[in-house]
Amino acid sequence: MTSARILAVDDDRATLEALAQMLSLWGHKVETAPDATDAVKKAAEFHPDIVLSDLAMPGNDGLWLLRRLKEDLPDCPVVFLTGQGNVDAAVEAIRDGAYDFIEKPVDAARLRTCIGRALEKKETMREVQGLRRRLRQLGSVDFIGQSPAMRRVLDLVEKVAPSKASVAISGESGTGKEMVARAVHNLSPRRAKPFIAVNCASIPPTLMESEMFGHERGAFTGADQRRPGVFELAHGGTLFLDEVGEIPIELQPKLLRALEENRLRRVGGKVELEVDVRVLCATNRDLKAEIKNHRFREDLFFRLNVFQIPLPPLRDRREDVALLAQHFVERFAGDSGKRVTGVHPDALKLLEGHEWPGNIRELRNAIERAVILSEGELILPDQLPPDLAGRGPERQAFRMPYGLTLDEIEKEYLLGSLQRNGGNKARTAEVLGVSEKTLYNKLNRYAAEARLAQGPGPVAAPVADPVAPSASAEAT
Repeated sequence: MTSARILAVDDDRATLEALAQMLSLWGHKVETAPDATDAVKKAAEFHPDIVLSDLAMPGNDGLWLLRRLKEDLPDCPVVFLTGQGNVDAAVEAIRDGAYDFIEKPVDAARLRTCIGRALEKKETMREVQGLRRRLRQLGSVDFIGQSPAMRRVLDLVEKVAPSKASVAISGESGTGKEMVARAVHNLSPRRAKPFIAVNCASIPPTLMESEMFGHERGAFTGADQRRPGVFELAHGGTLFLDEVGEIPIELQPKLLRALEENRLRRVGGKVELEVDVRVLCATNRDLKAEIKNHRFREDLFFRLNVFQIPLPPLRDRREDVALLAQHFVERFAGDSGKRVTGVHPDALKLLEGHEWPGNIRELRNAIERAVILSEGELILPDQLPPDLAGRGPERQAFRMPYGLTLDEIEKEYLLGSLQRNGGNKARTAEVLGVSEKTLYNKLNRYAAEARLAQGPGPVAAPVADPVAPSASAEAT
């Protein structure tokens, strides 16, 4: 265990002496106080890493001490030692910001574990603050992660940002691909120019060319005025194409020409326009499999894939969960005006043990929900979503045969998730962390592939577009 400065507070002299002796034997530097008033004075001089205090004391009690310490030493964890009759008060103290409580007579092993966890939390907070200082200098405050995997990502971002190279960002849905794209832009010489992000999966194929390159007045029905496309809007800056694999194959040659020649022509236009745009892209598809299936051009792939940044899923960097959770706690507490300052160790244990199929997006939603429900300074286990808190249905293993391509695995998982959610597409999209439009596009593609495989026959109706739901669409 790391040596720490510990302030022990108890009105019982014998208990205080025994506690101080035990802490000293563990290698800690100990200061003692016989009451809460003296403890405030000692804390100002001693600057403890942790405070261990009796809860029920004559005069000013432990709750009074907690409130004073939160004002003077807001980052110092407070652990209460309490008798069996004061358990309810101790639980209330945790809601008010105490780190934990231990019932008397104190179990030495539990106390030692509690001190170790409190020190880890304090070190985590120190790492968060240090990382944020660094990221403010880099221009990307939301880039949170101290794991080796995320340090590699940050290193790649720092190396590629000053160049003009196209960057392909890969990773599961919810891993933060747009966040990485913004970090590349913010660290580049183009940081003062526009950053335009486009989700290609949300644009109907018939409107894709107009969205990309703009159109002239009268170019098609409804084009009542000239409209610039995203390439023009991003001139001098960065264009981020999310879900780039959704761009129709017939439009890809025009996109390739715009990338290679820095020129484009609006739909219905006769004049070519020069554009200076750095293109970043992201996808959770296997584009090499898309090329093999003739759904993506190989030359466009190589043009976009000059530099690769793979993002790890959250389950492969669990050491970042505490950092991310604290970041989201502070964000949503600030937005809602609540006084939530952190996550209780028991709740953090649940967060770190979760598989996070929705990655950072799922964690963010879980913390936002918990902050809304929280009544004190720490998020408690019962304020987490049911699946995390152990109150929801048990997660089932999803098995599939070895040898499938990534595209086939995605298809099997998507269809299996749809079946498990009773065919409810809105719920399935939420669980998978994708937009309903993306889900409908994938289902329509699977249906088209099935029709091609079956040969001539009755034409099945496509899946209804969520933007214009039919009367038979299920309720969300």
